[in-house]
Amino acid sequence: MRIVVTGATGNLGTALLRRLAGEPGTAVRGISRRPPAAEPPYDIEWTPIDLSRDGAEEPLVEAFRDADAVVHLAWRVQPGHDERVLYRTNVAGSDRVFTAALKAGVPHLVHMSSVGAYSPAAKDHTVDESWPTDGVSTSYYSRHKAAVEHLLDQVERDHPGLRVTRVRPGLVLQPDAAAEIKRYFLGRLVPHALFRARLPVLPLPRTMVLQFVHADDVADALATILATTAEGAYNLVSDPVVTPQLLAEVMGARHVPIPATALRTAARVSWRLRLQPTSHGWVDLALTAPLLDATKAFTRLGWTPRHNSRDTLRQLLDGLGRKEGLPPSPPLRP
Repeated sequence: MRIVVTGATGNLGTALLRRLAGEPGTAVRGISRRPPAAEPPYDIEWTPIDLSRDGAEEPLVEAFRDADAVVHLAWRVQPGHDERVLYRTNVAGSDRVFTAALKAGVPHLVHMSSVGAYSPAAKDHTVDESWPTDGVSTSYYSRHKAAVEHLLDQVERDHPGLRVTRVRPGLVLQPDAAAEIKRYFLGRLVPHALFRARLPVLPLPRTMVLQFVHADDVADALATILATTAEGAYNLVSDPVVTPQLLAEVMGARHVPIPATALRTAARVSWRLRLQPTSHGWVDLALTAPLLDATKAFTRLGWTPRHNSRDTLRQLLDGLGRKEGLPPSPPLRP
């Protein structure tokens, strides 16, 4: 089997390369704007392509030729102050990937979507894959994820012979991504030492309820999807659901409830002052994105996460304290 992976140096791409390295008869080509150093898991064939560039379809078609599947993982979350740059990679770049896959005759297209593609829902119940994918309007990340889902809808309508799979995980974490996550979402305002200390309090709204999944568990699901050519959409999350109380417990702190408006205002002001990289749209997404039901992945893929969300979160926090990363990868480099 010949598989091409876009965004192969990122959080999920790295995990997938590790997973596929053990698959006999599988050849992988990586697509990345910035190729990594040639060492495991990156000792594969690479084609450097910037998806945001006009004309990227041509080298993509050549890279996709004779592939059994394309796994589209490439995505940008920064620079958060310039949505046009992000759109050129996330939405226009995804469109180029889909167009190139069709021109190259790729039979199976796997797209990494997100919980962020879903429309808002109350946190008192879970939703399955039939929930609307119109996103959270105040989050550029969510708007872009929803826009790409709609592009895929059109692709499926126009090309019914193409097998299309959409993977919609919760927040994907692993220790190797600690440096990237801090750089993209926390910035210099939050020191690494904070994660090595015991916090006295953790001020968060009661509705800041989240779901996590380990990158290696997502990679396991992707490997099954590729091996079985499974189609359709699949939610991927692990238990337990992470409430502010559970997050505080893992961090050794006491949860202090605050109004959602207070957190949103703090994020908006500090982001506009460029004190930290996370806009208020990310807060809105965390507060209003639905909780996911992963029953379909359990039953149809036989998928069972090996890491629970408590341990996944603890591993990430330990990685943040130790400034962990993966030096060969440009985005994961410490």
